Amino acid sequence: MSLNNDLAINASLSNVKVVIFDVDGVLTDGKVIVDAQGGESLRFDIQDGLGFYRGYRYGLQYAIITGRDTPAVAARAAQLRIEQIYQGQVNKQEAYEMVKKAYGVTDDEVAYMGDDVNDLPVMQQVGFACAVANARPEIRTLAHLVTHARGGDGAVREFLERIIAAKEGENGS
Repeated sequence: MSLNNDLAINASLSNVKVVIFDVDGVLTDGKVIVDAQGGESLRFDIQDGLGFYRGYRYGLQYAIITGRDTPAVAARAAQLRIEQIYQGQVNKQEAYEMVKKAYGVTDDEVAYMGDDVNDLPVMQQVGFACAVANARPEIRTLAHLVTHARGGDGAVREFLERIIAAKEGENGS
């Protein structure tokens, strides 16, 4: 699933209208803190948040599709103004189809950022697949782009900045 050069990558990224994210290992470092009462805490990179807001200025829309279901994800999504949130998704392709319908986009207009094998089916379908640096090997092999940063450590910001740069190049900015 290789795009051979930066020009091809930028052309594909400039077409992106919707970016979908996995949570554990992408928006977070993949670690879950469980307290004695069973409550969970997740760590999100604050600099990723600014990337989301910068992307809004370029017309980007976002969605979250995650296999787990936790209140922390809904809280972070609300902070980032992400309305399309699909938690507890064993089959991420079903949620992916709902995202496309909600935003009225085609596969070519969607980017997905993942890190593990449950992301494979959607990553094979979208127009642009991105993996975090510490993604599973089969995910890195499939991805059009692999970030330098690890999940939960600026990878999302890195990817969003790359999309923004491609859109700026397209507009001659």
